[in-house]
Amino acid sequence: MATSRRGGQAMSALFRAQTTASCSKCAQSSRVPSPFFRTAAAPSLQRRTYSAEASAAAPAATPSPSSLSPSSTSPGSPSKSSATTAPPTLVTRPPDYTIRAGLLLSRAPLITRDPTPFETSFYLYQKRLNERLTAPFQRKAFFKKDTTPALDWTLQMVERKGTIARDIGIYEGGKGGRGHGAAVAWDDEARIGDPEVETLTNPDQLRERIMSDADLRVSEDGEKLRESERVRVDRPQPRKTEADAKNDAQRLDRKLDRTLYLVVKNQDGTWGFPTADVGGDESLHETAERALEEAVGTNMNTWTVGRVPIAHFVRPVEPAEKKNITSVKTFFIKGRIMAGQANIEDNTLGVTAFKWLTKEELAAELPKYYYAGVKNAITAQ
Repeated sequence: MATSRRGGQAMSALFRAQTTASCSKCAQSSRVPSPFFRTAAAPSLQRRTYSAEASAAAPAATPSPSSLSPSSTSPGSPSKSSATTAPPTLVTRPPDYTIRAGLLLSRAPLITRDPTPFETSFYLYQKRLNERLTAPFQRKAFFKKDTTPALDWTLQMVERKGTIARDIGIYEGGKGGRGHGAAVAWDDEARIGDPEVETLTNPDQLRERIMSDADLRVSEDGEKLRESERVRVDRPQPRKTEADAKNDAQRLDRKLDRTLYLVVKNQDGTWGFPTADVGGDESLHETAERALEEAVGTNMNTWTVGRVPIAHFVRPVEPAEKKNITSVKTFFIKGRIMAGQANIEDNTLGVTAFKWLTKEELAAELPKYYYAGVKNAITAQ
């Protein structure tokens, strides 16, 4: 019994000794990493933001050289020193660009554009086709016999030579064909470039034919009035305004069928959109709105369409202009004018003039590099 107890104690002591030795070897080997599993510290990603802070010192994170070099401790060395990774060092560099923001302020078209030759010909063809396919006009259903409206309608039909519609030309079809015993063929097609098409679809002449129907041709006594005695209704304003006739680019009532953009003349004599440097705590759209107020005043009701730039360009800067600055990045925000007008009397940006221009006029007025950066954000109509 005593022999078995002493044998058990001996086995227990031998097991503890073996366990301690193996743990020491494991602990010693774990302190020395294998060169096959040693990795370099990945450089931290740096977010590049377009704000005023970017024009200040821009930090750039670079990995430490000590983290990329392998440890001097060889595998299996009894040394207990471990390979440690040093924290990344922030290296600051001076800014190499300036950020600016501007507003592309536009006035939307006020009237529809003039139709193209194809559109006018197609419109006239559809009108003529509709005239032939619709049911005949029944005068008795609309006018009482021997009344002023009935007499006025008779006079209108005489002026139109029997054609009901006022804008399709003279219709020679029908039973008898003007009393010649047979209907005369009517050409429905309206060819591009045909002088008759241009006459019938001319906006000014078409408007006059429509408005002339409202003129009173018969007096209250049922007598026909002479041309000079007819009671005429007020005509609408023409499509071409006084500003178009004088070519006044500062007025908003010019080019009514086109989109106009506000440009200002800077101190150096160049034309461009109202633009300013981005402030320390401003976003791009806030700077654009501030630039508009500082350039042309606050006598306008405007709407900033969005906060995302719709155009930009980068202009290299000569070293003599600004130290440590190699380029200027300009971003543009879209805006609309609802009412008011520009006023440069008390501007703080040194603006000397302003204009409201179309896309073609902008191409001729702006510098080439400037127009190339914004042309895709400017509508043609």
